[in-house]
Amino acid sequence: MTKNLNSKQQNPQSFAANLIEYVEVFVFAVIFVIVLMTFCVRLCEVDGPSMNNTLKHGEQLLISDFFYTPETGDIIVFHLSDSDVEYYNKPIVKRVIATEGQYVKIDYMQKSVYVSDDDTFSDDELLDESMYAYYDIGIFKEAKVEEPAEIFAVPENHLFVMGDNRNNSADSRNPHIGMVNENCVLGKALLRLSPFTVFK
Repeated sequence: MTKNLNSKQQNPQSFAANLIEYVEVFVFAVIFVIVLMTFCVRLCEVDGPSMNNTLKHGEQLLISDFFYTPETGDIIVFHLSDSDVEYYNKPIVKRVIATEGQYVKIDYMQKSVYVSDDDTFSDDELLDESMYAYYDIGIFKEAKVEEPAEIFAVPENHLFVMGDNRNNSADSRNPHIGMVNENCVLGKALLRLSPFTVFK
């Protein structure tokens, strides 16, 4: 009988101890999430149709720049601050086509993109975009009969980026955006929250 009374008297103390433990775990979890979202990952929303059909307007991305070095094919988010068009001074989602020191050739008539380490291009340097590039019916809207192709040189610490929806994308072809300084990159898209997709 004495043991039962003692156990009942200890219950409030055990409850208080458990409550404190749960609160501590919750606080540490909140701090962990805050640190994680501040220094490792963050959320970003896709704005506009330029990444159709890979990404759609309004979708949420989890991105990270933790020990990140941009590579061709990566989907990144960057934030300009010096564009002469204020609309572009915001987080923008695009795909990395080429990195520093590389050259990009866009054949507007053939809707083909080449990436080379020099300013000459061969057939085996044609970028395989069959898994993601989306085009409207017809040729690139930028196509000009007198200039059927254009070549870009990517300077040091810069990236050449394009949207997957090539006929409806303001990207490195646009002089108001141009080559993206790597310092402007907020991170690489790791996953899409809904519908859930992991990007490699």
